[in-house]
Order: sequence, then structure tokens, then C-alpha cells
Amino acid sequence: MQYQNTIAEAISYTGIGLHSGKDVTITLKPAPPNTGIVFIRVDLPDKPMVKACAENVTNTMRATTLENGAAKVFTVEHLLAAFNALNVNNCYVEIDSIEPPVADGSSLVFAKLLEQAKVITQAEKLKEIVIDKAYSVHDKDRFITIIPYDGFRVTFTSINPHPLLGTQFADFEIKEEVFLQEIAGARTIGFMHEVEALQSQGLALGGNLENVVVYDSEKVLTPLRFEDELVRHKVLDIIGDLMLAGKIKGHIIAVKSSHALNTELAKKILIDTKGE
Repeated sequence: MQYQNTIAEAISYTGIGLHSGKDVTITLKPAPPNTGIVFIRVDLPDKPMVKACAENVTNTMRATTLENGAAKVFTVEHLLAAFNALNVNNCYVEIDSIEPPVADGSSLVFAKLLEQAKVITQAEKLKEIVIDKAYSVHDKDRFITIIPYDGFRVTFTSINPHPLLGTQFADFEIKEEVFLQEIAGARTIGFMHEVEALQSQGLALGGNLENVVVYDSEKVLTPLRFEDELVRHKVLDIIGDLMLAGKIKGHIIAVKSSHALNTELAKKILIDTKGE
């Protein structure tokens, strides 16, 4: 039997948002049992809140967006991945802009913040979602499915037309030490030919060679941390997005999945297991 966890003390981090390009500070604070992960927009009147759950997902273009009334935050998946992998179930995230800091484009900074704030066990038992049947979401040649499994495992196949990327495959049993060593440091991938189009949509305004692994048509402009950094980051995104359903026990198998498919799967699981 697992118990719920929070952090022992508040901790803050300041940076810029990947898509908004705005300066932002987040402060992670301890929360009581059964709170979940709750974002608090301290820059807005009355400090509106939005809980990190699949029901509150309103947009998945290039990032996962959560919204509840006036409270809106996007690009939450990297922070949520750290919460999920380090088993932090209850935390208040005070944020003074629409988007958490991109940091280095990975989850590593957030994982280190949680370690620094010290993860502590609470008295309440953790309600784990044990997958007992298959759930799937398909979109043409893309899909994500989850099947019963005694643990939390992610198998991902990435297929990209860029000559330096091609097909990449990753298969990880998601444990804290595996996440910290093999997944947390994998950064967001971007392409030079997409920059102008993204910025015209108000996206990628805070991206640079320090927080995104950038490819032009022939080469990578950012030194890689892993040869297969792209697919590892896709696994990271799934770990973050699937936390929107809760603490899951199951095996996720995905091909070319995206935030849209990830969060749709989280919604399916959440709807089907609600009230159990």
C-alpha cells in the first residue's frame, strides 16, 4: 500500500515561459492530503485556481493547457512529469504568469526542486488507478494505448522525417531513479523552419538554443544529451500528461503520440475509473 506525498517546505524558481516568452516565478508549496496538484494564478484578482486533471484540459497545441474559469496555465507537462515520477501527489503551484518557466527545456530542474524541498509521506493512503483492461486513442498513423501491467512502463516509437532523427524507440520502466538518470534531462525538440510559423501564432516566443534542441534541415544546432533525446522527451511528456488521470499502474504503448492523444487517453481512464 502506497501513501500520499507532498513536499516539506516551499521552494521557488524563476525563468521565462517557452511559448509566452514572459518572466515567471513558480513557488511550490506543501498541500494537505487529497489536494492533488493545484495551480494558483497569484498574478490575477482573487488568485483563481485550476487543478491538474484531465477534465480541465482545454488545448493541446504544442503543449498541455489547463483551464478553470479565470485560471489558465499551459506547458504544464514537464512540471507534472517531475511530480509523477517523484511521487508528489499533493502540491500548490503558485504561478505569476500563464506558463511555468521552461528552465532548460526538460524536467530536470523541477525534479531537483522537489528533491531540494524534500518529499514527505502523508497519513492518507494513495488511490492508485490499476489498469485492468486496454484503453486506446487513435488518429490515423498515431496511437496511444495502455494495458494491464504490474508497474508503470512506457514504450514509445517516434517516427520523424528529419534525416538525423528517423525512427527512435524507447522502453522504460518508470521508477524515480530511471526517470532522473534517463528521462528527466531530455529536452524539447524544435526545428528552424517552424520558428516563424510558431511565433506568428504566439508560440515559442521564449525558445532559444539553451532551452530547446534545435535542428535545421541538415544538422542539430544544440549539443545532445542523449542520442535519442527526441523519443526520451516524448516519454517525459507522456509521464506528465498521464498524471492528469492520477497515479496509474499500467503499460503505455505509443507510436507518434502527441499531447492531444495523451490527454485524451487520460480523460478516458479518468471517466471510466471515477467513483471506484
